[in-house]
Amino acid sequence: MTRVLLIVLCAVISIPFVFPTWWMITSSFKPINEIFAFPPTLLPQNPTVQPYIDAVTLQPFALQYFNSMYIAIVVTAATMLFSAMAGYAFARIRFPGADFLFLIVLAGLLVPSEVTIVPLFQMFNTLGLINTHWPLLLVSTFGAPSVLATFIMRQFFITLPVELEEAATLDGLTRAGIWWRISMPLAKSALAAVAIFTFLHTWNLYLEPTVYLQSPELFTLPQALTRYTDAYGGQQWNVQLAAATMTAVPVLIVFLFAQRQFVEGLSQTGLKG
Repeated sequence: MTRVLLIVLCAVISIPFVFPTWWMITSSFKPINEIFAFPPTLLPQNPTVQPYIDAVTLQPFALQYFNSMYIAIVVTAATMLFSAMAGYAFARIRFPGADFLFLIVLAGLLVPSEVTIVPLFQMFNTLGLINTHWPLLLVSTFGAPSVLATFIMRQFFITLPVELEEAATLDGLTRAGIWWRISMPLAKSALAAVAIFTFLHTWNLYLEPTVYLQSPELFTLPQALTRYTDAYGGQQWNVQLAAATMTAVPVLIVFLFAQRQFVEGLSQTGLKG
């Protein structure tokens, strides 16, 4: 009986979180007039796939989908590599000013991206990189998410027994060999956590693409979602919701199949709660 009550309670609590997704998906199959019908309907009365057809034809949606995917994958892979190297260095290599330097790195988490967006724009404009994907790749790889990733990897490497590295040193492994052959295979859970949150963060970027990109064929999906308008400049809500549903697919897949790895990765670094 207690288990049943707990399940019912969890179901009720989940409604505010699940309902927006349900509304987005069901409304993407509604004609525009049905979206604003009163009383509202939970299921489409006259379902249609026309919003999905419009979503992929009114804009170069497939190309924009590819843009988001490859940027997210490249940034995720680069962040995993650099954060693993930096995290290991801060955890295991003692050098003068190491703790102070690590505090400076962590301070990057306290600086909102809105504060640095203007000077970064001016710098990339001087370099001729505006309206290319390079600003997104560089800012995302070396910005605040990489700082958090470095912190997570450092916390994990600190938990590894020093005896493992001492034994590897006696066997003739160099510091780089220890990192690659001993520490990295043991860091799979932490790397999974870094990969998941980095991918999701990059996939959902909106401000940076809006500032750096101007051509529709270079847009990422969050930026493209705002461009579905009619001849009078009004939002085509059903088309926008159809595009948003397709945009959310990778996020939902990651949430459904990788949430356990994410929680395990954070718990092994000491970031519990």
